[in-house]
Amino acid sequence: MVSREELHELVWSMPMVKVAEKFKVSGSYMARVCANLNVPRPERGYWAKLAVGKAPDRPSLPELRPGDPISWCQDGESQSSPRPRLIVPPPPLPPRKQLLPPVTGVHGLIRDAKGHYEAGYKVDEGQHLRPYKRLLVDVTASSAGLDKALGFANDLFNALESAGYRVLISSTAEDFTRPRIDEHEQLPKVQRNEHSYDYNHLWWPQRPTVVYVGSVAFGLAVIEMSELVELRYVNGKYIRESDYKPPKTSARFVDHSWTARRDIPCGRLRLFVYAPYRGVSWSISFQESKDRTLTTDIRKMVKSIENSSEVLLEKVKEEERQAELRRQEWAAQQERWRQDQDRRRVAESIKESREELAKATEDWARVVSLEQFFAGVQSRAQDLPEEQRQEVLKRLALAREFVGTQDPLDFFRSWKTPVERYLPLSMQKAAATQD
Repeated sequence: MVSREELHELVWSMPMVKVAEKFKVSGSYMARVCANLNVPRPERGYWAKLAVGKAPDRPSLPELRPGDPISWCQDGESQSSPRPRLIVPPPPLPPRKQLLPPVTGVHGLIRDAKGHYEAGYKVDEGQHLRPYKRLLVDVTASSAGLDKALGFANDLFNALESAGYRVLISSTAEDFTRPRIDEHEQLPKVQRNEHSYDYNHLWWPQRPTVVYVGSVAFGLAVIEMSELVELRYVNGKYIRESDYKPPKTSARFVDHSWTARRDIPCGRLRLFVYAPYRGVSWSISFQESKDRTLTTDIRKMVKSIENSSEVLLEKVKEEERQAELRRQEWAAQQERWRQDQDRRRVAESIKESREELAKATEDWARVVSLEQFFAGVQSRAQDLPEEQRQEVLKRLALAREFVGTQDPLDFFRSWKTPVERYLPLSMQKAAATQD
């Protein structure tokens, strides 16, 4: 595990090639690690300039931003910082005083997404695409609607970053979650539970796409909606009933086809903004109509996300309070279980110790009784004639061999007191305190 501070010190104390050799990776890979951890590194030619005393000063390590990883492991995983204290940013400055330049061009999350979508699993014409890669921007669309969906997502991300809000794929350490998103244009009056089973073949990203407004994260998902339409099966595939042209009637030709109602992508988009925090239920959505596209309302969406910061903040705080109460209740329940188990084991140890002592007493009496019997036989044999005495002593030896040598003290030594069988929790705590 290498922290940002350690990596910053390394890359400014030796060439990148040496740093890469230290971790057994390539120089280009190490450069990507630095970029991922937001660690500045020397530019090309820095070490030659340093040798002649003309190198620029080493820049300081930038401060952590929400969602930034704080360390890197050689197994490739980055560890994010613990969730920072949620802070709602101050209201944005008026447009004329806004100092941030507008962000334009292709956003980093959009740049290579199209190729991954087009190279995914095979789907029927008119279905949503399913890319192999799951660590992608959260956009779900058909082949016909992909360019439009990615274009809108790009414009939205640029608008959010122009307002000073970071858009990125969340890290594993954040433990964010993405709810099920209904793709139907006409939503049911009774919403399905997000955890209910509904297998609709839609692609699902590995981690949510989020925007940080201050330290508050909002999940973002762009989806091409579906509509229920009448389809006709013709020549091995389904087409819209409105596009079907029946053949001319003929005595020798009959068009064998049938119709079915199915949900297919309609080309119109929905933006789903949600709380990615586990246990927090909150969302807003914006969807296109036939007369108005989502792109025209991007400024309104950014404003709505800004204005929702306080609402989401309170919900997250309330969930954290409830989670702490659940944690305390669980800890109390665990303690009750431990105390109940402790009482059961104390009672069992007393019972087992008493039973073992009683058995040891019985075994002692049996062994002593046998010894007294053997001693009596040997004593009485001394008064017998020689031939009978030898026969009795021989059988006595056989009896002793059969019974074996038993020391009555062995039974007592093997007995354990209740505390030797189980040490009660109260005594365990006292022993731990003394140590």
